[in-house]
Amino acid sequence: MYFLYFDPGLGAMLIQAVVAAVAAIVLFSKNLMFKIKSFLGLIKDNDQDLFDDIDVDDSEIEKNTKSDN
Repeated sequence: MYFLYFDPGLGAMLIQAVVAAVAAIVLFSKNLMFKIKSFLGLIKDNDQDLFDDIDVDDSEIEKNTKSDN
């Protein structure tokens, strides 16, 4: 029977590989699920602008530049 020696460098490399594989699987599956949901029409389009509900008057400088054009 052969026993392998795992030094700290190899252990760190294995942990890094496992973490990278998990991150890749999570990111790939998230992108894949988004594509599947958008293909099936399950994603709602959010076309509303974030600042549409803010009512702000134009400043005097903006009013003057609009009237100059």
